Formats: sequence, structure tokens, C-alpha cells
Amino acid sequence: MSVIDWLLDADPSIRWQVKRDLVGASPGEVAAERARVATDGAGAALLAQQGTDGTWAGSAWNRGWNSTMHVLWLLRILGLDPASAEAREALSRVERQVTWAGSGPPEIHHHRFFEGETEPCINGQVAAAGAYFLQDVNSLVDRLLREQLPDGGWNCEAENGSTHSSFNTTICVLEALLELELTHRASPAVTAARRRGDEYLLERHLMRRRSTGEPIERDRKTGASWTGFAFPGWWHYDVLRGLDYLRSAGATPDGRVSEAIELVASKRDRDGRWALDTSYPGVMPAQLDDGEGRPSRWITLHALRVLRWAGA
Repeated sequence: MSVIDWLLDADPSIRWQVKRDLVGASPGEVAAERARVATDGAGAALLAQQGTDGTWAGSAWNRGWNSTMHVLWLLRILGLDPASAEAREALSRVERQVTWAGSGPPEIHHHRFFEGETEPCINGQVAAAGAYFLQDVNSLVDRLLREQLPDGGWNCEAENGSTHSSFNTTICVLEALLELELTHRASPAVTAARRRGDEYLLERHLMRRRSTGEPIERDRKTGASWTGFAFPGWWHYDVLRGLDYLRSAGATPDGRVSEAIELVASKRDRDGRWALDTSYPGVMPAQLDDGEGRPSRWITLHALRVLRWAGA
């Protein structure tokens, strides 16, 4: 079985992206496959878990991976069509019913879901899902723009005095700003902030300290390896996620991504596939891969389209 055939022998959430990004299928064929995300496989399973109160797992956010925020973030990655009846119904329940009561500090318990909370890494994920599903996230994005640090990125520890950005927080916010642009609702200020954030990643070659040029081997907070690829990544940064973001943003690959591209290429196995290096502990709302150390369709999809973008 070829790698492409292996990828197509999968969930519709993978198949439609393979057809769009790797096979060059017609728009009609891609749209028909994408429509199945709402009715088959992981996408349908996630939609079925929404409660009558509009939440997933009874909360706006939790420390597992099955809250409202996490599921909406994942449905965005799976590619649930925002225009589908299933998406509109689910998002209507969220917009009307879900608040941050019981999630986050008391001062934000009255916030509607898409008003977000206080940490930019969480707010970036909320805004990414909201922008993708065509919700009003303008006030949340305005807050994120005010929180951009002088080096071009973001950091959840800025409120505690940190003056240097975090790759983890920055990638969450950049994905949100890009989603707003992709739905043609971004202001010039949003685009300018995102491009400054792109430079934050590129100046560091996606994996090095700007101050010393040394490679960053592990995340300081969690100990996770940045050269290990995870799916879903949630709030965690890794090199493949950074590259796939730049690809989605239409950035022109230059010498600053070469090292990161070489890393991705080096991790391909003899069958042309990539393994899931890392899965983060927590309650997963759906089964998406066969486990750590096993070939991963999601990692392989992301790696192949990154290499194609880079001309590698």
C-alpha cells in the first residue's frame, strides 16, 4: 500500500485534506469528502458528545482534553465545515449557553464562551476555534493584540513579569490570527501582528534560542521534546506544528526553515510514514491515532504537506 493509499484508508477528516493538499482532487470531490466529517468517524463522534447545556464535559475548559474549548479546537483541525447544519447547531448552543462559570478565575465566570478568559494561550485556542466557526471574537482578538510583546510573540507569564515570549503561547495566538484572516475578517492590525509573530518564529529558526543560537531541546515547562511530533498538540509547540502554521499562512520558505525541514525529512521511516512521537496525558474525546511510536496518519499528512510547501 502506498503512503497516499494508506492515508486515504482513514477517517474522512484525513481523507478530505489528503485530497485537497496532496492529491489535487477536484473541489467538488474535496467538498463531498469534507461533508462526511459531520456524519462519520471522529467528527461525528465529537459532535455527539455535546451536552444539552451546550458544553462538552460540562465545562468551557478543563485540564483534560475533552472540554468545550478542546473539542471545538479539534473540530477545527478535523475540518468540520462551518457552514454545515451540524456545525451551526453545535455552535449556536455554545454561543447561547456556555459561559466560563467554573473554569478559570472568578472574575471571568460571567463571560460568554467566545469572550474568553485571561491567559493568551487559552484565549488563542478559543479565538482560533471561534474565528474558524465564524463567531464574533473581535473583543478577544483585540485583547490578544494588546498583549503582544516587543519581541513579536506572546507569553502567558507576561502578567507575572516575563518580558520574553513563549513558543507555546505564540503558536496558539498565531493560529487564531491566521484563522481570522482566512475568513476575510481580519483588520490590518491583525495581519501586522501576525507577521511580527511569524518573524519571532523565523528569527529563531523555529527551534533555537535567539540569544545564543543554541537549539531548544525541551520545553522548559513540561520537558516535552520540541523535535518530537504530537497530535493533537493542544497548547504545546513543536517544530512540525510551527512549519505547518507557516505553510498555512502562505509564508515563503527561506533558509531560516531549512534546519527544521531537514528534521522533518529525517524522521520519515522506510515506508515513507512518520510516527506519533508524543501524546499528552489527559482524557481524549476521540481516538485519532494508534498510539505513541506507531505510524500516524495525522503526523504523516502534516509532514508531507510541509515538505511539499518547502519544495523538499
